[in-house]
Amino acid sequence: MDRGVPGSTSHRGRLTVDVQRHGASLVVTPDGELDHHTADLLREPLERSLEDGDRLLVVDCSKLEFCDSTGLNVLLGARLKAEAAGGGIHLAGMRPVVARVFEITGADGVFTLHESLAEALKETARP
Repeated sequence: MDRGVPGSTSHRGRLTVDVQRHGASLVVTPDGELDHHTADLLREPLERSLEDGDRLLVVDCSKLEFCDSTGLNVLLGARLKAEAAGGGIHLAGMRPVVARVFEITGADGVFTLHESLAEALKETARP
């Protein structure tokens, strides 16, 4: 299946990325380790969805076991593109080990964070 198409899943060893539509939001779920070797698997569906006109993206981080600086930069870059287009990226369900990377770098202050995917979808469904 094509990366970035709702209902698609792509993978490369330690990371899979699932893309699903939930109402007005596109939910991108990375599962595994997001690092230098796997970052393109997340970058590609995020960029494609923004190019296709999606403006409100939710990244469900509940299955993300690890995120290094490359992964963080993918999310930051997508955030800038989404905001430039009048949208945004919400992050949901971060595990403590991933949340710590965001805390240390200050990135937790530039994203809208949610405890769970359900909370993020509820928030993004508001007009």
